[in-house]
Amino acid sequence: MALEKKQRDPNTKKESGKGAKKPPEGKKAETKKAAAKKEAPAKKRAKKEPAKKDTGKKASKKAAAKKEAPKKEAPKPAPLVVRASSRYVRVAPRKARLVADQVRGLHIDKARALLQFSPRGAAKDIGKLIESAAANAENNHDLVADEMRVAEITVDEGPTLRRYRPRALGRATPINKRTSHIAVALSPEED
Repeated sequence: MALEKKQRDPNTKKESGKGAKKPPEGKKAETKKAAAKKEAPAKKRAKKEPAKKDTGKKASKKAAAKKEAPKKEAPKPAPLVVRASSRYVRVAPRKARLVADQVRGLHIDKARALLQFSPRGAAKDIGKLIESAAANAENNHDLVADEMRVAEITVDEGPTLRRYRPRALGRATPINKRTSHIAVALSPEED
């Protein structure tokens, strides 16, 4: 028996041969995709038709509801914030955050007193930064420095200085000297 090779018909993408079915001829040969393309414009036309307007009581109620809706008030301007920052401060951020958390939200006089008597080393650097922000408020924004409060204070990690210490048996152990970026924002005290 001789085997017949299956041949592909380029129009129908179906195999022709012994067991293959022949494609129908004429208009019946249209694929589903072609039929869908013809129906698509009819759907688009239906969407373009304007919707009928409501008349009567329903329409008047909707119009009255729109007129009676309260007008939105204009947003209040954000309170003035005076900023100061100090970068590459030679104190570990973890230690500086302990002091920053104590000062956050305090009136500037209370913050100064707390920092002045704090035994932590970072208190001195944060105290200087708050004084700088207060000076910015007076000179740049014509505000009274004594009527300000610490709105926000952030301590971010700066670059780490990597050093090594010699140890026994020819070993070396790393020493990380960490730095901080500290930012303070003061805002006027709200009465």
